[in-house]
Amino acid sequence: MDGFLAALAVSFGVIFVAELGDKSQLMALTFATRFRPLPVLIGITVATALVHLVSVAVGAGIGTALPTAWIALLAGIAFLGFGAWTLRGDKLTEEERGKAERSNRSAIVAVSVAFFLAELGDKTMLATITLATRYGWFGTWLGSTVGMVAADALAIIVGRILGRRLPERTIKYGAAILFAIGGLWLILDAVRELT
Repeated sequence: MDGFLAALAVSFGVIFVAELGDKSQLMALTFATRFRPLPVLIGITVATALVHLVSVAVGAGIGTALPTAWIALLAGIAFLGFGAWTLRGDKLTEEERGKAERSNRSAIVAVSVAFFLAELGDKTMLATITLATRYGWFGTWLGSTVGMVAADALAIIVGRILGRRLPERTIKYGAAILFAIGGLWLILDAVRELT
């Protein structure tokens, strides 16, 4: 159970931070202006659960094929890359904003499809794959799914109640620093294991 709790906690924290300021969080804000919050959250949860299930399957497959020290080293380098990606930031294009605003389908289906497509190849998917190479698949899947839904729920609440987003610059730098710390920790752990 200890491995499950570690996978759950680490995955939740990493994906929650990765989602702050992400394109899909901006999509959640946009959908929340058009639909009620609950259908938006249900749609986000469905899409996230599916994408992260694929992610942990890929990560678990990679994890059984490579030695753990090399996986940790690659994961650390990937996390440093995720930190740089976070600093670069994501923007919601006008086309993506327009699709989110004028969808005539049910809110749950519209949000699910949009989020599923937006998350394919996104940094949260790649981070989940990376985590699944190191931790158990179920805890990683559950933690990453809940972490992403929680971050998007926060965006919806903040957006609807306060009418504005969290300061983007603060979010970017904070998330990048956390990714860098996680990446350096994984790299140091891998170097200790290899020597």
